[in-house]
Amino acid sequence: MQVIFESRDNEGRQFQALAEQRVRFVLRRLSWLVPQVSIRMSDVNGPRGGIDKRCQVELSAQGNGRIVSTAMAADWRAALEGALSRAARRIVRSVQRSQVRQRPQPRQRPFAADV
Repeated sequence: MQVIFESRDNEGRQFQALAEQRVRFVLRRLSWLVPQVSIRMSDVNGPRGGIDKRCQVELSAQGNGRIVSTAMAADWRAALEGALSRAARRIVRSVQRSQVRQRPQPRQRPFAADV
């Protein structure tokens, strides 16, 4: 799985190794479905503080297109965890929807006229 990390903020760049490690851990069972992950971290309003750290995770899923999830939080790690958990849920849900479920056919009772 290829992990691409982008951040214009210096604080966000410090989380590159952690972000790649968390992506590989969260998607370890789904890595066969996701060949590429893109992570973008940004500080929305700069040094003013508040809930302004944004993390966007984009998964390129085989057969399911692109899945994009975004989370905002007061710190970088919480934003990363929120976006990753949301992306993982969405890809599992899309795989479950794409699987065809076979319903058991009801047994046919012979009609009285057929016997």
